[in-house]
Amino acid sequence: MEIHESIREQIAGNPVLLYMKGSPDQPQCGFSAQVVQVLMACGERFAYIDILANPEIRANLPQVSDWPTFPQLFIDGELVGGCDIVVEMYQSGELQPMIKQAASAGA
Repeated sequence: MEIHESIREQIAGNPVLLYMKGSPDQPQCGFSAQVVQVLMACGERFAYIDILANPEIRANLPQVSDWPTFPQLFIDGELVGGCDIVVEMYQSGELQPMIKQAASAGA
């Protein structure tokens, strides 16, 4: 259960956190790349964790978040969702204020 605790600490410790395949500079899947583009377009800093480099997190995060796929975006400790949800929220204008608020609160 130690890894579950580590994951919860990561989520609590970062106002905007993306669990993704690869890194923002080199995403390793199209869905992760799309979410990174959306986050960069929002103009705020965000933390990320490469689940390919952390197989224990990759194996356990779905149990913690109750979400089966990657990427997973957390804002203020809450799961926002995966690629489709994040892109939809960005296109509707719903995501940007959430990210700005989280980033300013965490600064």
